[in-house]
Amino acid sequence: MLVYWLMLGYFAAGSFFYRPSPNQRTGSLPLYFGTVLVALAIGLRYKVGADWEAYRFLFSYAGYAPLHRVLNIGDPGYQLVNWSVQRAGFELWLVNLICGAIFSIGLYRFARAQPDPWLTFVVAVPYLVVVVAMGYTRQAAAIGILMAGLASLQRGSSVLRFTIYIAVAALFHKTVVAILPLVVFASQRSRLLNLLAGIAGTILLYDIFLSSSVEGFVRNYIDAEYNSQGALIRVVMNLVPAVALLMFRRRLSFSPVEGRMWTYFAWAAAVMPLALAILPSTTVIDRLSLYLIPLQLAVLPRLAQLLKQPGRMLVICYAVSVMFVWLNYAAHAKYWVPYRIQPDLF
Repeated sequence: MLVYWLMLGYFAAGSFFYRPSPNQRTGSLPLYFGTVLVALAIGLRYKVGADWEAYRFLFSYAGYAPLHRVLNIGDPGYQLVNWSVQRAGFELWLVNLICGAIFSIGLYRFARAQPDPWLTFVVAVPYLVVVVAMGYTRQAAAIGILMAGLASLQRGSSVLRFTIYIAVAALFHKTVVAILPLVVFASQRSRLLNLLAGIAGTILLYDIFLSSSVEGFVRNYIDAEYNSQGALIRVVMNLVPAVALLMFRRRLSFSPVEGRMWTYFAWAAAVMPLALAILPSTTVIDRLSLYLIPLQLAVLPRLAQLLKQPGRMLVICYAVSVMFVWLNYAAHAKYWVPYRIQPDLF
């Protein structure tokens, strides 16, 4: 567990020395260094994560199958990385490092777009970094690209540009397409053009990435009533910042574009508990909820600013509590503990 606690401790310590400034959102060398550490921890892990064997099988298959068969498995971006690393003569750790770097860069860009990047990392480490990025390699890469797109959108980019980010993210995990409708109306530019672009982009990406997979998705998750342990807890983790945003939006210093965008995320998070009660498979909601985690990163540090230094300490204590409970009591924590590093590299 030491690696996980050292990571959280590094960003928690940095958050005490960081002084937020509304006019300066640039990075710093310590934050760069912390981002590199996150990427290395994700990439150089060994037999960490519940899906480790599944990813190892995909990597092995890419070693002898032709490229077109590898790509036909699904998630062509991830499969192309597998195939390329195999042909270059490296091992699975390099695939994890590449995906870990994609995730970490996206997280860094997203954190820089927030008023308190250090506290943003503190919120991210316990679940988004430790559980998601070290457990769901493909979806973590997609979330990293999603966060980079959200950061770009917060800085005034168009819906069309965000759609391109989503298209690239969908190469690593198709389900990220579901997030596109939430940002269609966010831009201050022409609402009609944004609506048309968003609808067209959603239909196009659905047709390219999801249409051929829907039948299998329904069969494997809905009809089979496949369930995820702890789904309710993870949905509630998104629900708390969603309620806070809807209650205190005017006091959280969001720009008009940011405010609208995160409001849509908040309403989506508020619907998830109801969906859990209605749908026979909790895994569907659990996996889609991962794309709403950036809401936690955007809202909780801003809530801390409302309470000054006590608020910062409360958010850090919250992050510590999430990490402690998950590592010690989660049903699948045994796949993450102990953390092991690649033995072949040293």
